[in-house]
Amino acid sequence: MKYKLLGKSGLRVSDIALGTMTFGERFGWGADKTESRKIFDSYVDVGGNLIDTADQYMGGESEEYLGEFIASEREKFVIATKYSLTMNPNDPNAGGNHRKNLVQSLDASLKRLKTDYIDMYWLHAWDFMTPVEEVMRALDDQVRAGKILYIGISDTPAWIVAKANTMAELRGWTPFTGLQVQYSLVQREAERDLIPMAKALDIGVTAWGPLGGGVLSGKYKGGRPEDSKRVDFIGESLSERDRSILETVESIAQDIGRTPAQVALNWIRQQEGTTIPIIGARTEKQIKDNLNCLTFELTPEQLDLLTKASSIPLGFPHDFLGGDTLKQALHGQFAGKIATRY
Repeated sequence: MKYKLLGKSGLRVSDIALGTMTFGERFGWGADKTESRKIFDSYVDVGGNLIDTADQYMGGESEEYLGEFIASEREKFVIATKYSLTMNPNDPNAGGNHRKNLVQSLDASLKRLKTDYIDMYWLHAWDFMTPVEEVMRALDDQVRAGKILYIGISDTPAWIVAKANTMAELRGWTPFTGLQVQYSLVQREAERDLIPMAKALDIGVTAWGPLGGGVLSGKYKGGRPEDSKRVDFIGESLSERDRSILETVESIAQDIGRTPAQVALNWIRQQEGTTIPIIGARTEKQIKDNLNCLTFELTPEQLDLLTKASSIPLGFPHDFLGGDTLKQALHGQFAGKIATRY
């Protein structure tokens, strides 16, 4: 395992995060406590320290399991959990980004995790109701109280994140250190604004759904299973683009004697900057197979092949601003001769 600094911080995190959405069976799927412990131990045994959970994962059962697993070596782990999604659909204040839900959710997570502090506390999803200044001041209060060390934001438009961090910097509040996005070879829309923003503002990126809900493992060539409850599956069936990308992944995997999943994970892991895939599993076998991506790296040629096979149009204004016509209009004879900042 290698380690990276998370965004504009000194926090050392492993370059693969363990996702624990599958820890528990309260929702009728997932891994029981024994299997969850095996998954956890397999990750820790290779040096992993960044563990991602959320209050709503398995109705709190994921945090409960994790609290038991980390108890003997709490200081060793970077525990990341989230708030925002409702824990009580009958209470209008039991969900959302506002201060009341933040305080209640944080205290409940601390109890389930059996810890005094959270290393990375994520806003789970933007609610388009709570003012940005309320969110940032409420999070900063919890940092100053010692209940949170760092804060992050997930599933939120880039302009909101940029506004929030600019406001935090101007007012002396804690800024977001991490950004969590859906990102994989079959889901690259985050490259339009979110990932460039993260690079410009020095925010670390963690990627959920790095295997496209299993698409990039090759096991869903026939489309989504009828009993699948995965939220990260791309569409109901594989598109022609998905199949083409998968063929490229499988071809490289076959050439180097690796699995498609390992190839897809390393494409993310080897991206420039802090880009960390979050991998989850329902079995010990699955997690060990995925962790084997740590034993090799893709060549620049293989990375380029995967990038080209999965490319997307960036759309307006990016394609317009990157076009030769506008570059000539902006820079004249110096077009292409001036180093860019981003």
